[in-house]
Amino acid sequence: MDYRSAFAISASGMTVERLRLDVTAVNLANVHSTRSADGTLFRPMRVVSEPIPSTFAATFEGMKMALGGARVANIEETAAAPRQVYEPGHPQADEQGFVSYPGVDQVSEMVNLMTAVRAYEANVIAMNVAKSMALKALDIGGNS
Repeated sequence: MDYRSAFAISASGMTVERLRLDVTAVNLANVHSTRSADGTLFRPMRVVSEPIPSTFAATFEGMKMALGGARVANIEETAAAPRQVYEPGHPQADEQGFVSYPGVDQVSEMVNLMTAVRAYEANVIAMNVAKSMALKALDIGGNS
């Protein structure tokens, strides 16, 4: 495998994890919002990722470089039910005094946040190792 493939795989993973971090931040930022600018209730989102296909045959077919890695398949809204809070004095309260807040689960969002950060760090480490191996290979090849 070419070292550039390792860089591309790590970079694609870092891109997916950065987007996952951004979506988690949006979800956490809207946990206490009652209505958006268009008047609808915010729906929590999640990132759906998928592997970039890499086949063994594609590697040797015309000596193409098969990359692999990950990519974002979709950003979709979750089916979380709104959280009903009894606040009769709130301007957005209904007739019974309940206010609808987005169904953002703060605990799972924090777990998503930590997972995305750790996965991003793992991709950075993998990229640095690939860089070190490439430099070492150049070093070894230069001494011949």
